[in-house]
Amino acid sequence: MITFYGYKRCSTSKKAQKWLDDHGVSYYFQDLVETPPAKSDLLTWLTKYQDRGLRYFFNTSGQHYRELGLKDQIKDMTIEEAANLMSKDGKLIKRPLVVSEDKLTCGFKEDVYEETWL
Repeated sequence: MITFYGYKRCSTSKKAQKWLDDHGVSYYFQDLVETPPAKSDLLTWLTKYQDRGLRYFFNTSGQHYRELGLKDQIKDMTIEEAANLMSKDGKLIKRPLVVSEDKLTCGFKEDVYEETWL
C-alpha cells in the first residue's frame, strides 16, 4: 500500500495527487501537517535512503526550515536529529512524501513518478 503524506493547501501535493489519480494509482492520504510521520518511520526511511542525503527529505524552501536556520545545520545533522525534527513538524518535510514498502519519493516530478509509481 502506498501512503501519500501531503498537505491539503500545497499546490505540489495537489498536482501529485491528481497525477496519481489520473494514472489509477491507489494510495492512502495522510496530512503531513496534522499528523507527521512517526519518528520510527522517518528513521527507517532516512536510513534506507541515506544515499539521497538529508537535504532530499527537507522542505528547504519552507518558512520553518529557514526560521530554524537548518541550511547551516543540515551538513552536521544526524539521521536521529533529522527524524526527531521532522516527526514534530511536518512542514519541515518536502512534500509530498510518498512511500510504499520498497519505494519512496519526495516532491513531485512527473518523470520520477512515472519511473517509481507506475
